[in-house]
Amino acid sequence: MAMSLPWAFPAFGQTDHVEGRGVEGLLGSMAICGAVGGLLVWVGRRGAGAALYRREAIAVVGLSWLMATLLGALPFWLSQTAYGRGPDGLPILMDVADGLFESGSGFTGTGSTVLTDLEDPELVPRAILFWRSETHFLGGLGIMVLFVAILGMGSAGKTLMLTEMPGPSQEAAHARTQRAAWVFALIFLGLTAILAAILHVEGLGMFDALCHSFGTIATGGFSTYNKSIEHFQNVNVEMTIALFMILACTNFTLLYYLVLCKPRALLADVEFRTYLLIMAVVTVLVVGFGTACGDFGDPVSAVRHGLFQVVSIMTNTGFGTADFDRWNQFSRGILLLLMFVGGCAGSTSCSVKVIRYILLFKILRLELEQVFHPNVVRHVRMGGRTLGDPELRKDVLLYFTIVLLLFLVAWLLLVATEPDSAWTDAGRDPGDKLLDCASAVAATLNGVGPGLGIVGESQNYAALHWFSKLVLTAAMLLGRLEVFVLLVLFVPRFWRRR
Repeated sequence: MAMSLPWAFPAFGQTDHVEGRGVEGLLGSMAICGAVGGLLVWVGRRGAGAALYRREAIAVVGLSWLMATLLGALPFWLSQTAYGRGPDGLPILMDVADGLFESGSGFTGTGSTVLTDLEDPELVPRAILFWRSETHFLGGLGIMVLFVAILGMGSAGKTLMLTEMPGPSQEAAHARTQRAAWVFALIFLGLTAILAAILHVEGLGMFDALCHSFGTIATGGFSTYNKSIEHFQNVNVEMTIALFMILACTNFTLLYYLVLCKPRALLADVEFRTYLLIMAVVTVLVVGFGTACGDFGDPVSAVRHGLFQVVSIMTNTGFGTADFDRWNQFSRGILLLLMFVGGCAGSTSCSVKVIRYILLFKILRLELEQVFHPNVVRHVRMGGRTLGDPELRKDVLLYFTIVLLLFLVAWLLLVATEPDSAWTDAGRDPGDKLLDCASAVAATLNGVGPGLGIVGESQNYAALHWFSKLVLTAAMLLGRLEVFVLLVLFVPRFWRRR
C-alpha cells in the first residue's frame, strides 16, 4: 500500500514517459511484494495463534528489516533509476548494491545516497523520489511498532516493540504495550503532519513539504534537491526544520508528557538536559572557530549555518545548508565526533544515544573510586532511581566495545577495498582515503548520511566500490537496530531448538 502513494495523487504522478517508468516500477514492486507476503502467510499458516517468545520476536524484527531493505530496493531497479551519467552522457542504472544501499539508507533513516543528480527526472523520476523519502517515514515509524499498534500481541508485542525501540531506556509510555505503540505512532504522525503544513505555509510545494517532513521527523535526511535544504535559501524553513529535528530526537515518552501539558517532566529529564547542553556547547565552538577561521561571511550566517549543521549532525539527520566539509579542521573534527553521540533514547535517532554516555561517565566514575576505595559499594543512580547493577555496567560497556569493533572492521574493509584511483578520479588526494573511509563508516553506522571528503556534504557514495556499499548497508542496519538484534542472527545457537 505504501508504494501506491507516490502515484496515487495527481499532484505527484505525471503522465510523461519518465514518470510512467517510475509508476510502472512501483506497480511491479507492489506485485512482487504482494506475492512474497502471500507466500509467507501460506508458509506460516500452521503457526497461526502459536505463542511468540523473545527469541522469535528478535528474529522477526531482524529478518523483517532485512526483507524491507530488499523489497524497498525493487522500485529503484524496476523503474530503471540511474545514479548518474557516464562519460558518454548516458544514464548509469543502479545495480544490486546501489539499490540495497539506497533502500537501506532510507529505512534506517541514514540519508546516505548514491544518486548524483536528484533534479534530473530522466535519471530519477519524481515518483521514485517520493518513494525514497517515504522509506524514511516507514523506517522511522518502525515496522514492528506499527505492527504491534495495529494487531496487539500481548507480551510478545511488548518484546517486539522493545526490540524495535532504539536506546537502553526502553520503558513504554504506558502499562499496556499496544497503547504505548499507538502513542508513539500518533506523536510521529502528528509531528510529520504539523511540519508538512508549516513548510507548505513557508513556501514549499506539498511534494517538497511532505518529502522533507519525512526526512526530518524520521531523522533521515533525504532531500529532493542536490543542495539539500540549502536549495531553498529560506531561513524560516531552516529554523523550522532545525526545531523539529530537535523534537524528533527527544524521547517520545517525554513528548507525550509535553502533549499532556506537563513540561516539567521534559526539563527534569537528565538525558534531555544533557542533549541540549551538548548541542549548545558544540554550536558555540563551531560558530566561534568558524568565525575566527573565516568559514562564514558574517556573524548572522555563522549562527544560522553553524546551529543548523550541529543540530543536523547530532540528530543524525544529515540535512545541509552549507558544505561543512569546507570548514576549518577543528569544526570538521568535532562534527565527526558528534556523529557518535546521537539524540535521546526512545526517539527516531540512531547512533550511541546521550543516555549511554551519561551511564558510561557514571560507571567510569564508580570504577575509579573503587581503585582507591575497593570496599565501597555504590550503585549507578539516574533521575533519583537506582539502576540495575552490575548487568547495567556490562550492557553499556559491551555496547561501546561492539560499536568500536564494528567501526574498526568496517573501516579497514573499506580501506582495503577502495582503490586510490577513486580519489584521483574525483579530483581528491588519495592520502585522504583513511579519513574519508572512517567518516563514511561513522556516517552510516550512526545514521548521519554525509561524511567528509569523497562522501562529504556536496558529494555522495556513488564512487565507492560495490563491496564497500554492501558493507556500509550492513553498518546502517546494525546501527539502526542497536547492533545485537542483527548480530544474534549469525549465532548458530540462536537457531537451535530448545
